[in-house]
Amino acid sequence: MLNRVILIGRLTKDPELRYTPAGVAVTQFTLAVDRPFTNQGQREADFIPVVTWRQLAETCANYLRKGRLTAVEGRIQIRNYDNNEGKRVYVTEVIADNVRFLESANSGNRGGSETNQDPFQVDGRPVDISQDDLPF
Repeated sequence: MLNRVILIGRLTKDPELRYTPAGVAVTQFTLAVDRPFTNQGQREADFIPVVTWRQLAETCANYLRKGRLTAVEGRIQIRNYDNNEGKRVYVTEVIADNVRFLESANSGNRGGSETNQDPFQVDGRPVDISQDDLPF
């Protein structure tokens, strides 16, 4: 039997880090993964909940941010519980064994909370450099 999944997508929001009563770190985030087809020219996506544990959870909480392109490898798990109204709720999520950061923190991702600030940007003003300052 095999239960293995590999996903590449973008985080929909910053990861949420929590600790169990025993002090074990657990992080949850949602990955938006594009579908391989379009619907009337519009790209559709699936929003897949991901859970990481222990050191991987702390690493994800420290370095992942909304909008970052990320690869997740793990297994699908289905759990259930009874909500406040007494109804049984089923949750399907990916328990990640491996998470890869596919963009650097300064890559200027789409819709992320980080910005790509160019230290050489001069806002359209002319740059005052003499020929003697050029190395070539």
